Amino acid sequence: MLSTAAYLMASSIKQTGVYYLTPSELSAHVTSDASFHDMGVKLGARVVPGTIVREPGGKRYAFRVTDGSTTFPVDYRGLAPDTFTDGVDVVVEGRLGRDGTFHATTLLAKCASRYENAPGGNGPNSHPASVPKTNRT
Repeated sequence: MLSTAAYLMASSIKQTGVYYLTPSELSAHVTSDASFHDMGVKLGARVVPGTIVREPGGKRYAFRVTDGSTTFPVDYRGLAPDTFTDGVDVVVEGRLGRDGTFHATTLLAKCASRYENAPGGNGPNSHPASVPKTNRT
């Protein structure tokens, strides 16, 4: 009974598992194995500035992503996160079409500005000079 449960878990993970790749890695996989077009993948890359085209109604987006050496056009249908803008790092989940376009079903956008130090800061625990410090005891 235990071996049956382990087999069922392993086969379901294999069927639902999704690869996380860069555009260069995806290109290499597709070049070496054409059946890779049919696999679901997560693609991590940066949105190429000036390429975002939003259809009226805002539920379909076309844009390009790159890792610096390889670029793919992306077609996404759905609502984009508020942080989705030019030059932002994204993770798109979907399939690479035979036409070379990545057809995304999920779009996640990072917001690096939330995690960066304030200008003039001296590290993650720095205190802005314009704000008075209070002593805590």
